[in-house]
Amino acid sequence: MTRAVVIGAGIVGLTTGLALRHAGFEVVICERAPEIRTDGASLGLWANALAAFDDLAVGEEVRCIGAPAEMYFHDPAGRLLDTPGFGPEDHQYLLVHRAKLNDLLANAVERDNIRLATGFTAYEEHTDHVTVHLSDGSSEDADVLVGADGAYSAVRAQLVPGTPAREHSGHHAWRAVIPATGITVPEDRLILGTHGCRGGYVRTYDGGVYWLLNQFDSPPLTGTRKQQVMERAVHLENEGRDGILARLIAATPDELILRNQVMLVPPLPHWVSGRVALAGDAAHAMSPHITAGATLGIEDAALLGRLLTPTGDIPAALAAYQAGQIPRYAHVARLSAAVEHAPTPQEFAQNYVAFTHWMITQRPQLPGRNRVNA
Repeated sequence: MTRAVVIGAGIVGLTTGLALRHAGFEVVICERAPEIRTDGASLGLWANALAAFDDLAVGEEVRCIGAPAEMYFHDPAGRLLDTPGFGPEDHQYLLVHRAKLNDLLANAVERDNIRLATGFTAYEEHTDHVTVHLSDGSSEDADVLVGADGAYSAVRAQLVPGTPAREHSGHHAWRAVIPATGITVPEDRLILGTHGCRGGYVRTYDGGVYWLLNQFDSPPLTGTRKQQVMERAVHLENEGRDGILARLIAATPDELILRNQVMLVPPLPHWVSGRVALAGDAAHAMSPHITAGATLGIEDAALLGRLLTPTGDIPAALAAYQAGQIPRYAHVARLSAAVEHAPTPQEFAQNYVAFTHWMITQRPQLPGRNRVNA
């Protein structure tokens, strides 16, 4: 039976394994951590990710662990920033808890196919197979290897040497999911503030709240995570520390607050070789201000599952994957930069919805079908 080894059991790795199993491959997913990730905040899945999950027969299950949400922006005074020329569908997404989605996908791919506490060390590529060496001293022979091991990808380090993840200087993100509190949250709100700060809060499907804040060009960080984010929250609501976001942050235990220096993967000259491919953040980690990293990685996984077949030409399929995805992500990068560097909140909101409209209407196509990337 044709075999695939997938490195990484995050959302993209698990989706890749599921897509390849649907395509008829025997799949082994290797994860260096001792368990499937159970921490992390919520994430947004856009229509193109949900369509991919529908194709993989888990769409309804995914919707059951999510809450419909809308990506509209407000200014610090609470005024809605209109985006003329775009419809409601360009703002709609599903908010899901990352750990619950990981758990669902691990069950769908079947946990017997996942090897935990087993990291990648190296691969040897041959004409008709690839040998994958693992941290427990074992090796796996496979027809294809997919590196879905994130921004710090060990597979990428061998496939494309000299391309380590790099800091998006001065760009930091804070976020948390907290259970229901006594704080009234009448609506979801995403806010474009001053001092390079953007953030807000979204109600989750189970009555909790997901809040987030990020800052471009941040000064050096001092204090605890809560102190750091509270200092910045005052730039997002005219009510300052009496605003809803600030009160949600104040009610969050420090240990529940996640803070990340945002890391980027530089544009790569190639994503594949004859029998090795990269997917998700391993190939194209970008700034989370476009809140579409998971969705874009799920697209990669789904496309690999459509292109690769047990009896097909694997090198040709991987070449087709690369030929479509590298130009696509060059365009994503341009759209992302337009959002990041928007000079006003109104232009940020307009550029953001231009990105989401493009993303959900211009999905990756199989070779031979029309593709529009602009």
